[in-house]
Amino acid sequence: MAVKTEKALRNQVMYQIFPRNYSREGNFPAVLCDLDRIKELGTDIIWFTPIHPIGVKNRKGTLGSPYANMDYLAINPEFGSEDDFRQLVDAIHDKGMKCIIDVVYNHTSPDSVLANEHPEWFYHKPDGSFGNRVADWSDVIDLDYANRDLWEYQIDSLKKWAGIVDGFRCDVAPLVPLEFWIEARAAVEEIRPGAIWLCESVEPRFITYMRGRGMTALSDSELYQAFDISYDYDIFDDFEAYFKGMGTLADYAACVNRQECIYPDNYVKLRFLENHDRRRAASYITNPKALKNATAFIFFQKGLTLIYAGQEYGVSHLPGLFDKDDVPWDDPENIDLTVLIRKLANIKKDPLFADSSYHVEAISEDMIRATHTGISFDEDAPKQKAEGFFSFSGRPCEVNVPDIKAQDLFNGGVINMKRTKKLLAFLLAAAMVISLAACGSSDSGTAEDSTGAGATVIKIGGTGPLTGTASIYGVSV
Repeated sequence: MAVKTEKALRNQVMYQIFPRNYSREGNFPAVLCDLDRIKELGTDIIWFTPIHPIGVKNRKGTLGSPYANMDYLAINPEFGSEDDFRQLVDAIHDKGMKCIIDVVYNHTSPDSVLANEHPEWFYHKPDGSFGNRVADWSDVIDLDYANRDLWEYQIDSLKKWAGIVDGFRCDVAPLVPLEFWIEARAAVEEIRPGAIWLCESVEPRFITYMRGRGMTALSDSELYQAFDISYDYDIFDDFEAYFKGMGTLADYAACVNRQECIYPDNYVKLRFLENHDRRRAASYITNPKALKNATAFIFFQKGLTLIYAGQEYGVSHLPGLFDKDDVPWDDPENIDLTVLIRKLANIKKDPLFADSSYHVEAISEDMIRATHTGISFDEDAPKQKAEGFFSFSGRPCEVNVPDIKAQDLFNGGVINMKRTKKLLAFLLAAAMVISLAACGSSDSGTAEDSTGAGATVIKIGGTGPLTGTASIYGVSV
């Protein structure tokens, strides 16, 4: 396992950018001008999709996929020069953020530098021609890691970029030998100690498909030997199944709970609603209140939260990878989630989210209850606890809460819990309620929003000192 992986990554937020479609200009300088806004969202790490030149042969669309890499050592001139990129990364660092880049080491474009200079480093079909092992990837050809000289070349390219950036997102990492990734990580550590390693782990169905054809296909557990963070694809199909009416939240909750026991203690999952390969969340979570609750949920989840550029405005259009297709930042149908995301990112910094025992359960057809419990060897000692309630339907819900007075962390002011049997969730948007305080009474209560605002986060004050039990609630109508 990646024994040096820091659990503090679970407190962080990553922001993904595809430079071509991020702005009208589609280049690095345009991103540089927007760094303050990105930082204000609560971003800790910026991830750039591949920044290298794109192949022309078998190109998809007019401009081609950034994942059809032509030259591992160069910058795509469409985005700017290497000096432009270095200036951008320096500015990211100056603002207290880190930067990782996408690397695609399973394949290249058919007209890549390596295909021309070292054809022996590639997979060849029975007739001797180049090919790939995934049929719909027609714009790329696969590398063959049986060639040790290829390992040295690729590791040298990683070391070059490690002199500039803070880590790597590794495309379809399961299709590349584990031993390569372990060796590469050790080499990069000498150049960039503490580099961040994010792998695009894949769906279980893809693993079994590839293994059934005799190909390398690493599981998440194997990948954690070399990587800090893996995708949530091992359970994302189950999450989407709920919204498609093909699965239940109970099924999904069981999948999340299984992660707690099958992965290393310091495992970090990338928690997301969308990315460049998946539908925009706003396109399938069409109820704005449910979308806000789902957004709150991925921040509450144990793991590192990903925001794909445009998600903070509830953009429903997913920009294509092969053409100029800008994020529609000014679409009147957008939903501004920026204030919500900033506040959720701040709450996520609580140390409890980095080191806890995590459990999820479905308490109704449409509601998830998630619990972080503090780690303690003493079973009788008071433990910090954070609980979140998330309605994925956007409909009213009821939960039990203590009879307490609480501070609203979203809007300021005070929320009073009056003694009744249930808390009727009347809030107008996603809410998370956080407490680092001892709860006074175990009676139930109804929340009154003294601020008159929508999204609400309350900090439990209680009668005791600001230590002991903590509770977080996410509720919505």
